[in-house]
Amino acid sequence: MKSKLEGVVMGRVSQQQAEENRRRVVETAARLFREKGTHLSVADLMKASGLTHGGFYKQFASKDALIDEATTHAFAELAQLHAAGLERHAGQRDEARQALIDNYLSVEHRDNPADGCPAAALAADMAREPADSEARRVYVEGVGDFAKALADEEHDGLVRLSTMIGALALSRATKGSSLSEEVLVAAREELTG
Repeated sequence: MKSKLEGVVMGRVSQQQAEENRRRVVETAARLFREKGTHLSVADLMKASGLTHGGFYKQFASKDALIDEATTHAFAELAQLHAAGLERHAGQRDEARQALIDNYLSVEHRDNPADGCPAAALAADMAREPADSEARRVYVEGVGDFAKALADEEHDGLVRLSTMIGALALSRATKGSSLSEEVLVAAREELTG
């Protein structure tokens, strides 16, 4: 027969499981916010995470707190991708930058916003965030870091990044038409030609 204490311990989620649940919610939110926007409901986010809506407030103070963490996570993923590209092209920074631009301005990236660039996917949402929000701070820092990674002696990183984000946004907005791929090709040629 179980003691009362065993029943209480069995009913609780372990600290390790709670941390895993939180990680899963942040990763899911980072993907869904890039794909669908930050307006998604907490219920939909938790369902996509495979967890109950009621558990959300055990993990996060508010939806805004989750937006902050998910934005941080998405930009950390972007930094990891850039670092991996530099590793693959060890000592060849120009080749790494070229590969980054080619991948960014690809049909695959256009068609997979959930796994794509948070600078492009979250731009409209971040424009509506308060200027002093943590998510906005992380976004601004992430955009600045990304622009620095794209810069070289001859090219301004902000111009490259603005061109890439604009081309990606237009390509997504015109998907299904011939213009969609034309935009990607034109931007790629301009940036790498």
